[in-house]
Amino acid sequence: MNTNNRKTAMIVGVLYIIGTVAGVLSMVLGGRFLNAPDLLKMVAANASQAGLVALLVLVMGIALAMVPAMVFPILKRQNEALAIGYVIFRGALETFTYVAMAACWLVLVVVAQQSAASGAAVASQFSSLGILLLKAREPITAIGEIVFSLGALMFYYLLYQARLIPRRLSGWGLVGAIPFLAVGLIYAFTGTTLVILLMPLALQEMVMAVWLVAKGFSPGTIACESDRQPLAA
Repeated sequence: MNTNNRKTAMIVGVLYIIGTVAGVLSMVLGGRFLNAPDLLKMVAANASQAGLVALLVLVMGIALAMVPAMVFPILKRQNEALAIGYVIFRGALETFTYVAMAACWLVLVVVAQQSAASGAAVASQFSSLGILLLKAREPITAIGEIVFSLGALMFYYLLYQARLIPRRLSGWGLVGAIPFLAVGLIYAFTGTTLVILLMPLALQEMVMAVWLVAKGFSPGTIACESDRQPLAA
């Protein structure tokens, strides 16, 4: 494997680790607010922590959005159409959902602070707006999970075909993306989150990230289109 591919693999592994750690922290910190009996009072009293949740969501989004850009030159040699689809789903659409989620948190901080500074009559209106922002997260989260899993299916299929990582890892990713997609669909229609179904892919991506940092991409079986010899007439 050439030096550039080794460097790309290491960067991708580090980006996955950064994105996953930031995502887990945002869920842990954000869960404190979402489970609070009085959301706005909790956010107003801990505005810096709520702002940190928004920052962590953005860090996760930026880190994971950089992965498709890094691996596209490699994956396009296997299947350019799927590689472009992967960039669209995991680079553009998924990033949009993360930005939207971060915006919800930032606006929620402003609403909470305004509610705390206002009278009781106006506070009820801010409370309704806070609930609306909380509800807005649900379809955004569902869309994000669906987009993420569809992009993951493309990514791991390409990795499986190209043998850039051990097939047991890319196969694990393909299998793990299916329950992840189911979680997004279930959440979209019922509002129920089955976190346990997210675990197989989350664990796989951490194992893959460590593998990429330690081992890099395998030589693979990717061949450039220009390197393929035309059939004899």
